[in-house]
Amino acid sequence: MPRLTIVANVHAKSGQVDLVKAELKKLIPLTRAEEGCINFDLHQDNNDPAHFFLYENWESREIWEVHKGAAHLQKYMDATAGKIDEYNFTDMTQIG
Repeated sequence: MPRLTIVANVHAKSGQVDLVKAELKKLIPLTRAEEGCINFDLHQDNNDPAHFFLYENWESREIWEVHKGAAHLQKYMDATAGKIDEYNFTDMTQIG
């Protein structure tokens, strides 16, 4: 079964960058410890500090679907509610 790659972009609202960054950073060790997580890497745009980029690889889509229901992800969503200007993600399959 091919692994699943997730590329996510998070844009914090003005004045919320530090809070969003802190909440995203909390996800790193918890998500990396999840079964089936190959990597979960957080980046911050050097030219736009409000833009965060997540690069994730999972053993399968099914495992990622379980991740979406994780308690720590829900806590992140609650803590950042109303503080995110834009969020989008793309799920991809590695072909080479």
